[in-house]
Amino acid sequence: MVEPNGVMKHIDLVKGEDAVLLIHGLSGSPLEMQFVARTLYKAGFSVRVPRFSKHGFGATGKQEKWQDWLDEVSLHFDEMKQKYKTVSVCGLCIGAVLALKLAAEKKEEVASLALFSTSLYFDGWNIPWYRFLLNIGYFTPFRYFYSYRESEPYGIKNEQLRSWISREMGEKSTFSSLTAKIPMTRLFQAEQLIRQTKRALPEIAIPALIIHSLEDDTSTIRSANYVEHHIGSKKVRKVFLDDSYHNITMDNQKTIVAEETVRFIKETVTSRNFSSTAEFNTIRIA
Repeated sequence: MVEPNGVMKHIDLVKGEDAVLLIHGLSGSPLEMQFVARTLYKAGFSVRVPRFSKHGFGATGKQEKWQDWLDEVSLHFDEMKQKYKTVSVCGLCIGAVLALKLAAEKKEEVASLALFSTSLYFDGWNIPWYRFLLNIGYFTPFRYFYSYRESEPYGIKNEQLRSWISREMGEKSTFSSLTAKIPMTRLFQAEQLIRQTKRALPEIAIPALIIHSLEDDTSTIRSANYVEHHIGSKKVRKVFLDDSYHNITMDNQKTIVAEETVRFIKETVTSRNFSSTAEFNTIRIA
């Protein structure tokens, strides 16, 4: 479904009794997750990708709290749990952090996790050098005036797609979420969410798939490694990509991301009794 301004509103595809909730990134939209969602649907899963009004594109960020973001995610998850046998959760960037925090609260109600470009640290090569000053600025009136604007390459390595987005965003709002202004107040709330999620990682015992690009321009593999080393899960698969930037669900290796997600979730929902032996795999796609 698309709103009058051209921004995708939500994706809701009903098929099998096993379902997947996908969470887009900060100031993002379901467009980011569309390819993965349709691949999951073709594989037999029911899929929901809401346009989250609390942390998504178009929200002002002035009065919101990270707890509001999590409440909205939880609402969709609870609705899906009433309809489907299992519900797995996938997230991109801050959406991955929200997926982790949800799993810490819902425990084994979540069947499995797929974490794309998890952002626990904003330390990528395209992050401004003054990033560390933003938390200080939050406690001054400056917080009401500053917004961080996404700049090229917009998390996209694919030059053709990036050029197309650059052309389209001048005429339409469909891709504006990829170049959105993120208010400082929202960045501060993201930092608070990250802090709370880091503390909660040991409480998460469900299987987790971590997919991260070696060239991520927003968050380096430090975030992926942190999740792997601190999560309480005994089944963790980590996949490194070598031909994508941050937005791996739309970039050159989106097919690999989607296929790895389908394979992992199928494994976890068809075999709910996991071995007590820890299973950690790291795969590099080169």
